Formats: sequence, structure tokens, C-alpha cells
Amino acid sequence: MICNLCPRNCNVDRSVSLGVCKTDNIIVSRVGRHNWEEPCISGDKGSGTIFFAGCNLHCRFCQNYDISVAPHGIEISTDKLADIMLYLQDTGVANINLVTPAHFADKVACALAKVKHKLCIPVVYNTSSYEKVEAIKLFDGLVDVYLPDLKFCDKSVSKRYAGAEDYFDVATQAIAEMRLQQPRDVFDDDGYITHGVIIRHLVLPANVEDSKRILDWVVNFDKTLFVSVMSQYFVARTDKECPELNRRLFKHEYESVVQYFYNVGLTNGYCQDYESATRDYLPDFDDDETERLLNAIPHLYP
Repeated sequence: MICNLCPRNCNVDRSVSLGVCKTDNIIVSRVGRHNWEEPCISGDKGSGTIFFAGCNLHCRFCQNYDISVAPHGIEISTDKLADIMLYLQDTGVANINLVTPAHFADKVACALAKVKHKLCIPVVYNTSSYEKVEAIKLFDGLVDVYLPDLKFCDKSVSKRYAGAEDYFDVATQAIAEMRLQQPRDVFDDDGYITHGVIIRHLVLPANVEDSKRILDWVVNFDKTLFVSVMSQYFVARTDKECPELNRRLFKHEYESVVQYFYNVGLTNGYCQDYESATRDYLPDFDDDETERLLNAIPHLYP
């Protein structure tokens, strides 16, 4: 089957020749509780994350480089993915968190459709936002909380860092569809988000002005949106072609973006501590451990 699921439009049969995402069937790199998402996502319970291997964007600075650019993990079926969701719910986590699922969107939607009626906790869709609107529409009624990145504004920046000159236009259209599906941000009595959209933005070294333009767009689109401004950039790998990425974010750069957040009238969201730029928050992508866990998860549905 020819794949044009995402904006890359690779037009390849993924069972014969892999496209930009470098994957065909669903590959999972980690399943488990994750405590380092936004407070309303992780809280004290933790978020039930499913990390998918591969990616259709390939940011040069990717902090999950180990599984996104060089994908590895355990290949599973849609039935197994459905089982994983039910298993995670039974561990007492706050939500089911689908991390970087864009290149498997059709298969993930299929798995969700099998078990959505059995899920009593929210489903979170955690994405780079480099997605077609048609793909996001597959999740209408299946996803409760969208957690989209808005990475770049300027075309030259997105082309330089991700080879995706059209990123901003594509991502903002995708986010608009997410907001259409989830027009209100709803929280339970314990402060966990149950429905809505939270936009994430990672501030990059030497790109303060681009960050500010992103916040301008949010204000003009919907100033009630929650925005998570992140300082957690660290050098995942040395990049000879983009030397500006080979240093940590300066404190004054991050503080400038945070101040702009308030200056433009945004009031909902989160701003990380500057000291969050550390590898300590990264999960451990251990294939053997993941395989042992997946083999132990029983067939739980229907």
C-alpha cells in the first residue's frame, strides 16, 4: 500500500521501501509510567507513555535521537497496541500518552477504536504536529488531549533544522483541527487535564526571535490556549552543519522568551525551570526490557 500519510508524501510502499520515517509496522521503544510531563499530564500518578520508534520530521537536535532517527524497538500489531493501553490503565496512571505516533496514525487510530469504550482515563496525543489534517481527523472522538509541539515559525529555520520548509503552515493547520475537536480545556478536581490542547515549544539556542513569533501566532489564534515553554534543550549530538546548536540555551535567551509570553498576554501554561536542561529526564529505551514487558501483557480485550 502506497503511503502518503504525512506531509512528506513519500509515495512508497513501506513494506518494500521505507520512507522518511524509516518504519513500516508499529514499533514500540518503551512502555511505562513517565513522571516528567507537564504537571497536569504526569502529576503524582505519572503518565502512561507509549514511545513509538521512528519519526517523520527528524529534527537535527532531537533529544530522543536514539529511537527517532535510528528507530529500534519491538514490532507489534494493532491488537497488541490495544492491549498495551488497557494494561497501562490498570497500572493506575493518569492517562494514556501516545508519543510521536504520526507515522503510524492510521494504525494507532485503529487500535484506539478497539478499546476506547474500555478506557476510563484520557488519551493524550503527543506529536511534533507535522501532520496532515486528514490524519488528525482520524482521532476525532478517540483522543481527549492533544499535546502538539509548535517547533518553528520561520521557513528558513524549519528547513535548516528539519528539512521541512512547510512546517509552520502544516503544524498550525493541524493544531487548528485539534482545537476544533477539543475546544475547551477541562481539568478534574486533582488538576489533571481531561480534555483540551496544550501547545509545547522548546526554546532553541540562537532562535529567540523565532520563539517569539510562535507566541504571537498563539495569541492571534486562541489566547486561552495553554502553552508549555520549555528550557530543556541539551546537545544530543554534535552537529557540524548547525554549530549554533552545539551549546546549551543561555539563561538570558530563555528568560527573554518567558517574559515575552507574559508581555503578549498569555496567561495559561507552564514555564520550565532553566535548570531543566539535563539528560536525566530522558527515559531509558532498553529493547530487552521493553520486549519482556510486552510479552508479559495478556490479551485483555474485548
